[in-house]
Amino acid sequence: MLADRLAEYISACFTGIWIESHEHEDVLAEIAQLCHREHWTLATWDVDRGLRRPGTSAESSAALGPDPLAAIRSLNALASADGSAILVLTNFHRFLNSAEIIQALVHQILAGKQNRTFVVILAPVVQIPTELEKLLVVVEHELPNRAQLTEIARGIGNQPGELPDGPQLQTVLDAASGLTRYEAEAAFSLSLVRHSRIAADAVWELKTNMLRKSGQLSLHRGTDDFSSLGGLSSLKVFCKRSLLQPSRNEPHKRPRGVLLLGVPGTGKSAFAKTLGQETGRPTLLLDVGALMGSLVGQSEQNIRQALRIADAMAPAILFIDECEKALSGVASSGQTDSGISARLFGSLLTWMNDHTSDVYLVATCNDISKLPPEFSRAERFDGIFFLNLPGRTEKDAIWQLYLQQFRLEPIQRLPNDENWTGAEIRACCRLAALLDLPLMQAAQNVVPVAVTATESVERLRQWANGRCLSADESGIYCDQTSRSSKARRRVNRDPSNN
Repeated sequence: MLADRLAEYISACFTGIWIESHEHEDVLAEIAQLCHREHWTLATWDVDRGLRRPGTSAESSAALGPDPLAAIRSLNALASADGSAILVLTNFHRFLNSAEIIQALVHQILAGKQNRTFVVILAPVVQIPTELEKLLVVVEHELPNRAQLTEIARGIGNQPGELPDGPQLQTVLDAASGLTRYEAEAAFSLSLVRHSRIAADAVWELKTNMLRKSGQLSLHRGTDDFSSLGGLSSLKVFCKRSLLQPSRNEPHKRPRGVLLLGVPGTGKSAFAKTLGQETGRPTLLLDVGALMGSLVGQSEQNIRQALRIADAMAPAILFIDECEKALSGVASSGQTDSGISARLFGSLLTWMNDHTSDVYLVATCNDISKLPPEFSRAERFDGIFFLNLPGRTEKDAIWQLYLQQFRLEPIQRLPNDENWTGAEIRACCRLAALLDLPLMQAAQNVVPVAVTATESVERLRQWANGRCLSADESGIYCDQTSRSSKARRRVNRDPSNN
């Protein structure tokens, strides 16, 4: 609880406190209850209503004025010999570009040690000037947990039949996880207006729109499960088994995620999106490029906020696509972007190593050599899987899947699909349906990536040989093509063995 942590800091005489929260009214209510319980003096300030004290009239409060400097200097007058005085400055980060205001805060925070006066800055972001970094402690106002969301839902759906119970209630809570209290109330109210009951569909719709506003996370809401994805049998079994085990509820046994390495078009992104539907979890897409901000410290704040939302939405799937493109510049970050990429990478690594929430990370890459080695070390992922070009059995399953999806004649001659990926099989079927052509003619418009980038594909296979798990068969991936070619080279160099 925020009030408990705040009471600890005030008892320990931390005279400068920064509370990070988007829910100012809830924070102010908790602080007011704390001050009433402890018999502390409370004053609040914002630029619109000025300095106010509970119990005083609106006219006398307005007479104190909206001047931020006057508000800071008025705190000493609230001090008493037998109690503490607290001044809450709402959205005060907007005024911290003034040297005069910063200096006034420094003097007030230092003086508070003597007269037990406390400055509390309440803002949705943490933007602390250098002069105040060592004087302020940051407290995070956490998003509501499932018990609090249940209480909010009961307050909204207070008529018979409006609030579900059992598994349906858990589905609603899963959909509402990660919302603020205000957003949850709005989502539940929208559901009542639309369905006359609280249902998950309306909550998901509002949640998707709210995540889109942040620009850091987006919510994938698809209907495809593993049945829409051919091949990858070993990868499917591994992830589904680890996510559905009862022991995952124990924090030290929870699954961490998988890193998917493979040839472009082999189904890495499609697998990540179907995994959420298969296991009943929301799939969050993290766009690392969108985290970059123009202001100092904004990028680091963005990734912390994105990961905080992901934790609050647990159980969930967090999907980072083509992560090597976002993280490949970490080594030279100090020279190219003032170290922003390195700090983003550090925040992500810390979260991967320390988070205890039930968030399953699925990261994909096409070239693991561009990733820093610490990203893929043990205990960051449960496994690193290599997605090779599909074999004959997998290709037959993929052909049948897309022939049915695009309503093509199942009995027709298939083109030569050697070195084709699943994406290229789909492209052939889509073009056949689009152009009303037989598969053999549509295949003339498909050039496989194994042909256009032969060297890259072969280099990728050689790297994965003996280092990654196979996505199609249980065990370590073994490149049979590479092994046979090496055997032939050995025979050619030593004719006496023939």
